[in-house]
Amino acid sequence: MMKKVHVVPHTHWDREWYFTTSRSKVYLMHDFKRVIELLEDENGYDSFLLDGQASLLDDYLKWRPQDKHRIESLVKKGKLIIGPWYTQTDQLVISGESIIRNMQYGIRICSEFGGYMPVGYVPDSFGQSSSMPQIYLEFGIKDTMFWRGVSDDEVKKTEYRWKGEDGSIVNVFQIPSGYYIGGAIPEDSQELATYLKQDPFRKTWARSSTNHVFFPNGFDQAPPRENLLELIARMNELYKDEFELEISTIENYINAIKNENPDLEEISGELINGKLMRIHKTIFSSRSDLKQLNTQTQNYLVNIMEPILSISMSLGFEYPVETVREIWKLMFENAAHDSIGSCVSDSANEDIYMRYKQIRDISENLIELTMRNISMRIDNFSGKDITLTVFNTFNKSRSGIIEADVYLPQEDFRILDQQGMEIPYTILELVDQTQYVLNQGNILNPSKKIYIPKKVYKAKIALESSNLPGLGYNQLTLDLNGSTHKKIKQKSTNVIENTYYTITVNKNGSLDILDKKSNVTYKNQAIIEDNGDDGDSFNYSPPVNDLVVYSTDFSPTITIKESDIVSMVCIDFEMLVPKNLQERSQRKCTTLLPITLNLTIKKDSPVIDFSLQVDNTLVDSHRVCVSFDTSIASKFSTADHQFGVIKRPVLFEKEMSLWEQNKNSWSEQPIAIETCQTFVTLSDENKGVAVVPKGVREYEIIGDDYSIIRLTIFRTYGFMGKENLMYRPGRASGETTIKTPNAQCHKYMTYSFSVFYYSESFNSSNVAELAKQILSPVQVYQIADFLNSRLIFTLSDVNKTLPVTFSMMETSGDLILSVIKKAEERPGYILRFYNGKYKQISHSTIKFKHKIKLAEKVNLQEHCLDNIDIFNNSIDIKGIEHAKFVTIYIEFENELTH
Repeated sequence: MMKKVHVVPHTHWDREWYFTTSRSKVYLMHDFKRVIELLEDENGYDSFLLDGQASLLDDYLKWRPQDKHRIESLVKKGKLIIGPWYTQTDQLVISGESIIRNMQYGIRICSEFGGYMPVGYVPDSFGQSSSMPQIYLEFGIKDTMFWRGVSDDEVKKTEYRWKGEDGSIVNVFQIPSGYYIGGAIPEDSQELATYLKQDPFRKTWARSSTNHVFFPNGFDQAPPRENLLELIARMNELYKDEFELEISTIENYINAIKNENPDLEEISGELINGKLMRIHKTIFSSRSDLKQLNTQTQNYLVNIMEPILSISMSLGFEYPVETVREIWKLMFENAAHDSIGSCVSDSANEDIYMRYKQIRDISENLIELTMRNISMRIDNFSGKDITLTVFNTFNKSRSGIIEADVYLPQEDFRILDQQGMEIPYTILELVDQTQYVLNQGNILNPSKKIYIPKKVYKAKIALESSNLPGLGYNQLTLDLNGSTHKKIKQKSTNVIENTYYTITVNKNGSLDILDKKSNVTYKNQAIIEDNGDDGDSFNYSPPVNDLVVYSTDFSPTITIKESDIVSMVCIDFEMLVPKNLQERSQRKCTTLLPITLNLTIKKDSPVIDFSLQVDNTLVDSHRVCVSFDTSIASKFSTADHQFGVIKRPVLFEKEMSLWEQNKNSWSEQPIAIETCQTFVTLSDENKGVAVVPKGVREYEIIGDDYSIIRLTIFRTYGFMGKENLMYRPGRASGETTIKTPNAQCHKYMTYSFSVFYYSESFNSSNVAELAKQILSPVQVYQIADFLNSRLIFTLSDVNKTLPVTFSMMETSGDLILSVIKKAEERPGYILRFYNGKYKQISHSTIKFKHKIKLAEKVNLQEHCLDNIDIFNNSIDIKGIEHAKFVTIYIEFENELTH
């Protein structure tokens, strides 16, 4: 049987890279216009793949809206192949909700044009997440095509089955030699003959399971090859009876393979093997300042914004659907694999930063207005002038110490809960802003009598709040008579404690932490490490001659303060480190690297909160990490990926052995530096230590017995691309001529993370749920008439009709709420839960406070799969297996309107 070469015309269109998005859009307008013309000519150029991302349609039509109907016609005829993604998203750094929304958004746009390619096409993503098979199947997609992440040591053929962490299986049609393999066909007859003798197909046939091979014709930011039909004809003549080349599509290629019914191998887990192609394993920490913004914005949108909007909608307010879509659209643009990887120029990173700023500004102001609309309508019987409405965006009731930024007329007062009970508080920070606040007012009704204080302080306070209802609020009041102020005082000893811990601060700044429940003392905690980074924007790489400097080499200044409800430690290090890689190789430490490590413990809380502040203005090309010695010898780390828990080896023994045998055949060394979504932990049957990053989410398990969790705080470098790195030999991945001075991060930076210690097994300790709570901080909104329009815009008075306490729903059980939001096209709500245990079946019961009229299990397109029984206004979600998620659609009866 003659072997068939499926020539698929395409372009791989990075929206930004060494160039900016603006430059990309200008050239897209030119090149895509020519694609449309070629497909309309009816000359045999019958299809073109638009890189699987619908964002290119948005970009193009913004400037050429007159071509919309032409595009619709080509899509409906099957000539222009679009979707299913909105942008070519990363799969490891970003969250599961970001991945899902990206495809939802892409499918929605493509459907408006006539349809999308039902293939998970990701030609250049730096590795494949183990959650993807489940996500694909939930979208009705059974086939995926990608390039990076699998080697010939794992599967012999390029067609195989891929089993995700949860057990879902999809078909893989791996791009054998890169999406650009057919992008440079020479036109000179002699050169073409030489090209064919080198045979771009021969090496791919060896790994093909059938008589079909994929030959993508295109490459980065490339226009269509207008004489492709002529070139195919010439190649067919030269190949004669051996091969037959024809213009095709990915779907035709996949169907042709399936028709031969090959016996497929199977691979499982996340696909991060860098032997045959680079996966840039440490891109997790490139441009750490932007990675922190990504972590913060992802958490804010899913854990704060959408729950508060859902609470608001259940109270009768309108859900701002288009505003939320615009926010997510900006996130998708930053989630494109080069953009989120930050393996781009400084100029492109400025665009990325501005999108994060837009996301932050829009979402925070949207939620400020939403909380205000609710708070000002609460009918509070106490009638106090100042109220604090405390919003719990977690799906279970909570109690504990919370922090809030407020404006106060005095330092001493009483905080009262909704039942009039006193609540203790501690002032953490206090700044006089009397002139700023009281010198401007904008009141619609100047006849209204309001309280005007003599002084106004901007303050950060910690307060003790109990029985916060799930997905709801309580409103507290301030009584200016009396005081529940628990003043913070400096402490002379080096020990702090609460119900869970006794923490001793050693003279060298390290911590000894006694977990009172397990009676285990963890020594040498929170040690800061500075080492060199000889890498680039794609990869961290240690210098050949490195010098590692530890915080324990210095004698820091230690300050400890505490009140009845909170204890705080400030450890100031004046670390001397090498200024650059040259000094590091000479083992010279000449440059000051001031680092302040702050830690806070709160009354009755198992969580230790850390923040690390650094003045990085003087040091180049280095990496700062912090480590926690668990004393638990480990072969695997436990962390969460997009949906659920995954165990990863602390050392890739098989891969390292193969690499040692033939380093020249590997594109990257198989290192075990990993990423997580919300936590990483080491544990045994009786105890464990978990780290919850809030900035860079990169970790490595180190130590002689692999018992130390090392969290990357930040790293810096000076070039987009470099050659011959220790972890990545050979050519540069990016442009060696492009300097990235902004990636040296010469500025003051603050990074936060939390740590907790537990005294049972991993599954018994609800690690995933506590991490979710940590990343879903309680929100507080203050109502006070003296706050002027410098701080809040003026609004009209409203009727007070809402109760002082409210809950939308409460859950019991151990499933983790991934998202609650309005459904995309229907009037109700979408709730998505996943199993946060390891290899253990989980379930939950959801009790709703409104009467519900409809409950359905739906897929990721939010189409009904099955009805769910309702009992006493509750639903049960049972039997959710390891790493599985489930999506629920809910409608309430008789919702209020405002």
